[in-house]
Formats: sequence, structure tokens, C-alpha cells
Amino acid sequence: MALLGGPPGPRREFVRARCPTACLLLGGLLGCAGNGHRGEAPAPRPAEVRASIANLLPAHTPDRSGWAADIYGALSALGLPPSASNICSVLAIVEQESGYHADPAVAQLGRIAREEIDRRAERLGVPALAVDLALRISSPDGRSYGERIDAVKTEGELNQVFEDLIGSVPLGQRLFAGWNPVRTGGAMQVSIAFAERHARERSYPYPMPSSVRHEVFTRRGGLYFGIAHLLDYPAAYDRPLYRFADFNAGRYASRNAAFQSALSRLSGLPLALDGDLVRHDGDADARPGQTESAARAIGRRLELDDAAIRRALELDESPDFERSTLYRRVFEQADRAEQRQLPRALLPQIALRSPKITRKLSTEWFANRVDERHRRCLARATAPAKS
Repeated sequence: MALLGGPPGPRREFVRARCPTACLLLGGLLGCAGNGHRGEAPAPRPAEVRASIANLLPAHTPDRSGWAADIYGALSALGLPPSASNICSVLAIVEQESGYHADPAVAQLGRIAREEIDRRAERLGVPALAVDLALRISSPDGRSYGERIDAVKTEGELNQVFEDLIGSVPLGQRLFAGWNPVRTGGAMQVSIAFAERHARERSYPYPMPSSVRHEVFTRRGGLYFGIAHLLDYPAAYDRPLYRFADFNAGRYASRNAAFQSALSRLSGLPLALDGDLVRHDGDADARPGQTESAARAIGRRLELDDAAIRRALELDESPDFERSTLYRRVFEQADRAEQRQLPRALLPQIALRSPKITRKLSTEWFANRVDERHRRCLARATAPAKS
């Protein structure tokens, strides 16, 4: 996932340019879309693309044509080409995260939610008895809030319970306002915070009867925001594997992990390769993180002062970081010291922790698992058509 700086970076794996045509090789049906040159096949019609996407979905998937339409619609709305790689990337994430369910069930979700409520109450100093009384209050559907929480199967259902709690229970604002524990959702398990930010920055292409949060739990909304998070940003990678890691760990995490590795080699200081380059809290200037401290330690060698280093590291979620003097000089000097070009993308080393996770998992595990699904999908998409 790295870009410029030093020797030429890897080729661009995902093209997000707003192109009028797209190369789509699905099941041998479609060829490379034409751009007006003689001898090239015409651009595939939307109906053909949707049909090809549907053919890549598992046979048991309910409403395959609906899934295909929503995927194609999201790609079109975002200006992303419906290439085999892009489509298979989306399908690989959906299969991994939800198994083609718009609002997937989560095992023991009610128990997880109860434990989160208890932890929240303890942090706020709210007596357990007060919480218990609040959850005994009848909700709009006649059941108590506690009964509804115990019965939830999906994050969409749990989200609705918490929104009702916030609006109607006396302790709701104190316990739950700004703290809805449902932070991801939908077919691609996209971050709700990302979806809300994305909707503020560019208009959502569909009617939105309620909120962005609610829209994430619909099929079209979960796919749209998930595809935006996965594909709608420029990153130069030699393998889609790194974009899958970014989907799990945050945009540019793979590029940032490679930078941390190069900086560690150059400075001699051990660094966690987690893709987190700079502290973003209020004490960041007073207490720089490990990556910033390592860069400051060799600031004179890089001919950069602390302020310049800080400004560059604050671009950690932007493609502009690769054009910064810090990025360029770290890789130039590290490449020279190692007498080879160091990788510009590495899988972030992050252990995944969540109340929903019951076994030892990592970003590396996630990325490799999705990459396997992506490769299998591409093999089906590009297989010669059977006569």
C-alpha cells in the first residue's frame, strides 16, 4: 500500500479513477470495455454486469439479483469501475463478514450487550440497582428493555433497542447517549462512524428515511458504505491483500506499518507495526507516541525538526503522507542502509479484540482469509465460458 518515495513504488492494484469504461471479465461473458478504439468490444451494459455479479454469488443466496443490483449501484454511485478484482474484493468481504446477510446474527449478542451495559454503568458510577430498574421499564413493543436485549439476534435489532432506551428511559441519556455499543454493522460490517463521516462529505445516492446508522443495517446501505471504505480511496499496492488489511485496521494501515518498519530499521528503535503513526488525543504534543518519538530521535539525520515530523505524521490517513519529506527521506535512507528496496506495504500486526470475538484473531488473519476468498472468486470470474 505504499506510494512514491525512493525507487518506483508497486503498481496500482485498484483503480478508482472515474472512468467511462471498465474491464470486466466475469465467467467469460464480458471482455475489456471499449474506449472508442477500433476493434475493441463495446462497454458491457449494466444488465450484463449485474447478471455476471449474480452468477458469482453462492447459489443458495436469497435474492441474488438484488444483491448484484445493490453492488453494481454502489460501484456506479462511487465512480468505481466494476472490474473483476473490485467485484471479487467486495464479495470476499461480504462472505467473510456476514455470509451474505444484510444484518447478520451474532452469537450470544444479548449477553454481550448486558456485559457492556454493566461496564458502562460501573465507569459512570451508576448503581447496579438503578440499571436493573431501568431495564425493567416497558418498551414500545410491550416487552421490557431487558427482555428485548436478551432476545436480540442481530446488531440492527440491538441498535434499535438502544435508541429506544436513550429516548425514553430516565437513565437513558446518562447511560447510553453518545455510547451506542453497536459500532459496526451491515453486510460488510462497516464502521458506523465511517459511514456517518462519509455521508457528511459526499451525498448519499439513495433516499434515507431515517439516519445513516439505520441505513447501514439495510443491504444497500451496508454495501454502499462498505464498498466506499474498501475501495473509494487511492492506494498503490502490489496485492489486494493490503487493502483487505486496511479495511480491518483503517485506511493506509498497511502503508503506515511498512513506514514504521523502515523507521525502526533506520533508528534502531523497536516499533509496533500497527499502522498507528501519531497520537491524536489532546496530549499528543506533550506525549508523542512511539513512532513519533523514533522519528524525532533521528530528526537531525533526516534534517527535520519536531514540528515538521509532527505535520507529516498527521497525514497518516491521507495519500499525501507518501509525498511528505519525512516519508521520502526515511525510505531513501533505509533503502540505502539495507542495500535494497524495503517493502512499501506490510500487514499490520494487530490483535483483534471485541466482545464478539471469542478466539485469537488478528488483522493478518483477516486479510489472508479475505484474500483467499478473493482469489477463488477471481478464478471463477475469469474462467473460460463453458460451451
